[in-house]
Amino acid sequence: MSEVSQDFSPFVRLYKDGHIERLMGVDIVPPVDPNSNVMSRDVVYSPALDLSCRLYLPKNTNPNQKLPLLVYFHGGAFVIETAFSSTYHNYLNTLVAEAKVIGVSVDYRRAPEHPLPAAYDDSWTALKWVASHVNGEGPEEWLNSHADFSKVFFYGDSAGANISHQMGTRHGQEKLVGVKVAGIVLAHPYFWGKDPIGNEPRESSQRAVAEGLWRLACPTSSGCDDLLINPLVDPNLARLECSKVLVAVAEKDLLRDRGWHYYEKLRENGWSGEVEIMEAKGENHVFHLQSPTGENARLMLEKISSFLNQDRA
Repeated sequence: MSEVSQDFSPFVRLYKDGHIERLMGVDIVPPVDPNSNVMSRDVVYSPALDLSCRLYLPKNTNPNQKLPLLVYFHGGAFVIETAFSSTYHNYLNTLVAEAKVIGVSVDYRRAPEHPLPAAYDDSWTALKWVASHVNGEGPEEWLNSHADFSKVFFYGDSAGANISHQMGTRHGQEKLVGVKVAGIVLAHPYFWGKDPIGNEPRESSQRAVAEGLWRLACPTSSGCDDLLINPLVDPNLARLECSKVLVAVAEKDLLRDRGWHYYEKLRENGWSGEVEIMEAKGENHVFHLQSPTGENARLMLEKISSFLNQDRA
């Protein structure tokens, strides 16, 4: 095998011959899960790029029952994981069953083969495809029959939380016609910055891994104060288009302070919505995906489920 040129273990290794070895999130599970209380199926949202999303619908849904619509963006530093891995399939099954929502889990092109803004562009394409069902005349019957477009939520973890933020900002500028984004959930958001904040490591060698991963995802970036990775320096942060935001952080997560500062900045910036934060003590990055049956994961699931249903009649 060729020599390693860049090693971003435990995520990905790049080799000098151009080969890319992903070290996590490479398994793919089918949408059929007879033991679940949720039905799921895969649907193409971009024929041009052959990109799909996985839809989730609670099994006991009545024929014309409208449900809050959750659009989910998976994490993985923009370089690993898919909407079809066991990690995300199992999590969406659990969340959709608990919250009784209709779910759309978006798969998008990943770096380094497809550097940013590919993931953002694909996610926006998926949202436009979702919005094509507003009048009940879109290509996907589940969305036509069951999606309540006055109660749309974006949710993502890590890089997916970054995407959720970017989609909320883009919706503020370009508007998905007929769609009301009621809320956004950011779980352990992948934000960073040139200068350390809070308890982040000060040593450049420790910060180099986070910065190197960002460069891998976005080689054309101006650096770690790029608005795509550091929304704290974005003068338009208050244009985020939704009614409420929930930020979830984990005490031992390297990215914890970024989540807290995002929460504080939204509150200070004249943003008109409601923002709340929850912190899981003693937990690390995306613990709720790695240990979904733990007590803190259960509390987080209940909190997010409540957030998705607060305005439900």
